[in-house]
Amino acid sequence: MAVFGYIRVSSNKQTVQHQHFEIEQFAKENNIKIDNWVMETISSRKSLDKRKLGELLNKLHSGDVLIAAEISRLGRSLLEVMRILENCLNNNCQVWTIKENYKLGNDIQSKVMAFAFGLSAEIERNLISQRTKASLESIRATGKKLGRPYSAQSKKLKLSKNTKKIKNWLETGLTKYRIAKNMSVSPSTVNHFIQRMGW
Repeated sequence: MAVFGYIRVSSNKQTVQHQHFEIEQFAKENNIKIDNWVMETISSRKSLDKRKLGELLNKLHSGDVLIAAEISRLGRSLLEVMRILENCLNNNCQVWTIKENYKLGNDIQSKVMAFAFGLSAEIERNLISQRTKASLESIRATGKKLGRPYSAQSKKLKLSKNTKKIKNWLETGLTKYRIAKNMSVSPSTVNHFIQRMGW
């Protein structure tokens, strides 16, 4: 069994010392030795596979314990936190959070709490879906087109800085394949650009 202390701050302006102190004090009070520390400065908006937490979850073994200062350090949304907890519980690992005093493991109480988290996550997912649909319907009702205008999109396209050149080539009868070769891009990129420009 190994005990991991996990610390995350979202910007360089924040420090890890506070969370480190909290976990260290908690470990002392409960006669626990932290075997490994995982610290990272990264937004929780980043996907798990780009975070050290993702690597840690893949390394956890049965009986390991993951300790965080609070549950929000694990993930930005309830859905993400739920996925992390599910991953740990399925691998017979425990997740402890100091602020909320959660000690989630493979016992019945943890399973009940995980069920409650799952139900809350499902409700949150449905609410987000309903709000999104209502918002889109409201926009459509005003007659507005969804998405960015073509002019805004075209500026971000790979070929936008060569707009005049590409238009001239098209007008002189140059094929999309030849244009793609001249620009060192794929024909589908050229085709997509032309469609976006409405030519």
